[in-house]
Amino acid sequence: MSDGEDREPQLRRLLAAARYQVDAASVGLLAYRSADRRAVVIVAGGASPLEVEKELPPGSVRRTLIYPEEPGPSARGAAAEHGLEILVPETLGPALGEILLLPESGMGPAERAGTEPPAGPIEIPVTAFPPGERIVRPRLGRAEAELISGVDGFRYTLRLVPYFVAPYRVREPAARGRPGAVREYLAAVHGLNGRLEVWEPRDRELVAEIPEPHERLEPTLPDGRAREIAELRLRERHTVNVDHTEQHGGALVIERRRIPPAPDDLKIGAFAVLEVPFWYVEGADGRVVIDAVSGARIDATGAIAPER
Repeated sequence: MSDGEDREPQLRRLLAAARYQVDAASVGLLAYRSADRRAVVIVAGGASPLEVEKELPPGSVRRTLIYPEEPGPSARGAAAEHGLEILVPETLGPALGEILLLPESGMGPAERAGTEPPAGPIEIPVTAFPPGERIVRPRLGRAEAELISGVDGFRYTLRLVPYFVAPYRVREPAARGRPGAVREYLAAVHGLNGRLEVWEPRDRELVAEIPEPHERLEPTLPDGRAREIAELRLRERHTVNVDHTEQHGGALVIERRRIPPAPDDLKIGAFAVLEVPFWYVEGADGRVVIDAVSGARIDATGAIAPER
């Protein structure tokens, strides 16, 4: 069995964890994520980039082909002409973190513009975390962490990082100042550095314990600070740009306004401390931190690693 064949099941698990729909195709394994229209193909055999392109979903934006070995300058030239990215085992590890980075939660401006205003005020959502189940189950084991990090032979440690998590509901402004639809997410505030993440409800499975050896970290965020961070960052996150067009004489004037949710259009429920698994990889060049749920590479400060 080749190294590429060994790697395929790991890649399948990583892509599925990052919300790709993974299916078999004639040119290999096709993964597509409709949220950001991103396509990734694990190419089988010697299929050319042009053959692979025919299998890609119409409208796909970012398109990456993963070859088991270097396909050669001719294939790379054809891929470049058609906007296809080629990765091989030597370049796969550093690029995986960006491929697996989850898209922003919520709807785009075009989708928000057509929503109808719901009736009634927004209620504070009820916290619904099962009693005793406070650990987010890891989806990625050490083998997947090694593949993402590209580091072999150094120390890998699974650590449970505390997050202050609460459900919230928000109603964003829509076109012509109308209220938009009410949507619900989870606000997750990192218990060590205060970074806010927005999770989709039911996207993470909670368990009481995990079998993998692990270490636990204690939160350092002061009491009440998580709510302050969430209220500030969520209001910024759900501020929308609304274009207002007026005719002045013979000129068409377009004014773009930033409209935050109204004071009563953002309600946050009670916070609970959940433990989120991360792989900490110690290497000669420093530390790499990998989200054991999504596979995203996190820098040492806890921020999502930038796109390459």
